[in-house]
Amino acid sequence: MDVAVGRRINARRAHPAVDDAYARLSNSANRSVLWFSMAGVLLLFGRRRAVLRGSGSLLVASIIANLIGKQIFGGDRPLLKDIPIGRQLKKYPTSPSFPSGHSASAAAFATGLALESPRVGLAVAPVAAAVAYSRLHVGAHWFSDVVGGSALGVAVASVGKLIVPGRAAGTGTRGPTREGGTEITLPALRDGDGAFIVANPSSGTSTLRPDPLAIVEERLPRARVHVLEDGDDLAGVVRDAVAAEPRPQVLGICGGDGSVAAVAQLARDAGLPLLVLPGGTFNHFARAAGLESVGQAIDALQDGEGLRADVATLGIIRGDGARGGAADGGGDPLTVLNTASVGVYPEFVATREKLEPNLGKWFAAMIAAVRVLRTAQPVDVRIDGRIAHVWSLYVGVNRNFPSTVAPLSRRRLDDGVLDVRILHAGSRPRAALSLAFGRRTSVILRRLLPGTSVIERFTTPAVSIDVRPRREASPDRRAAVGFAHDGEVSLNGRDGDASSEGYTARLHIVPGGLEVYSPAAR
Repeated sequence: MDVAVGRRINARRAHPAVDDAYARLSNSANRSVLWFSMAGVLLLFGRRRAVLRGSGSLLVASIIANLIGKQIFGGDRPLLKDIPIGRQLKKYPTSPSFPSGHSASAAAFATGLALESPRVGLAVAPVAAAVAYSRLHVGAHWFSDVVGGSALGVAVASVGKLIVPGRAAGTGTRGPTREGGTEITLPALRDGDGAFIVANPSSGTSTLRPDPLAIVEERLPRARVHVLEDGDDLAGVVRDAVAAEPRPQVLGICGGDGSVAAVAQLARDAGLPLLVLPGGTFNHFARAAGLESVGQAIDALQDGEGLRADVATLGIIRGDGARGGAADGGGDPLTVLNTASVGVYPEFVATREKLEPNLGKWFAAMIAAVRVLRTAQPVDVRIDGRIAHVWSLYVGVNRNFPSTVAPLSRRRLDDGVLDVRILHAGSRPRAALSLAFGRRTSVILRRLLPGTSVIERFTTPAVSIDVRPRREASPDRRAAVGFAHDGEVSLNGRDGDASSEGYTARLHIVPGGLEVYSPAAR
């Protein structure tokens, strides 16, 4: 195929000006100079978020293409003798051919822009396509190199959108990004006196943001801060602080979504407002509450600005009659802030946690994803009495954004419903397409590829999920299925704490169930 396409392109005679234009265009994209120049222009016109997503997608795609893809796949480039002299570049790259780094960068940048600003993406797309074609025109790449690079760029930008969702429509670039929530007045602690804050140092870290504890120490000098150490029980630390004198007025947590959800439960039990200091990898709840930084959270605390947000409660009844659901092993319902899920994701989390102590979070996550996706099997569930065979079932607190099979970002904080999304079982590759592209695109895929996994979505104030054990190779062997919420495993099927007889998970929405500090809308 590559040879056939190359012959057809080389056989066409173009005007020398056209050949020169493609050569110049191809050279302009060296080291992404063209795209970063465009990014600078777009910044002048206020397209900051589009530029950030486009440039970030470009950098990741370029790294994967050049440092990983080329080293693994490699390949020789087209022979120079087959390329018409008028089209030849003065200098050709000597790196391996597959995939095309120029095509990957072009596709990633254009797709990233389009995901934040469709009009800008549409305007840049022809330029990106021309750059990709120019690599064929000047003979720098084979057709498969360009197709592979372009697919990589689109995939990187799309996955980035899933991991870091953009703002919902109608939100501006300044001030809180939250939607909904009843604004209330909470205790204003100017120097932190009366606040008890727990910091989880094992949550996600970043060299691109300042140390949150340094900011807390500077701006809240009288706050009581406890940094968790190995062996510390988060719930026990908070309960001891609440029982001590003087009793805190505010409970704070600096950590990821799992830690935030755990302290949110304790804050609700104690009748205290929650201070969330974003300190995790994704900080989904903090972002939904309009808290992009630790500084914003402290501003809200010092000004006494807050809101009431919906939460959900999760209770689990095991097949053997035991009640579960609490993070510390008790039987009380858990507070869920973002999502609860059964299927592929809980198994991924369980595998990652086993590997994390030796490999670190990111490497452990990559290896866990490969292992789980390679061996994943569908799950049998009964949803409010209706039987389904699924790859995954997610329950989001409030309607989520965007419309994908895995809800990650709450669209509102107060719409009083659970957002249930089900990826019904189908072929493994088609399930991956549905996971990657979401509900709307999967409708088209089902028409083109019969048997594509169906994504179902509905909203409800409460849902009951009966989870049945998997049957292994032997009919007598039954494998337990795990359950997760807010990035933490509630029942771990792989370690056997989930019942081999199955269990029932019941979730209910609690309107206005949590008081949390959040900057007032202005």
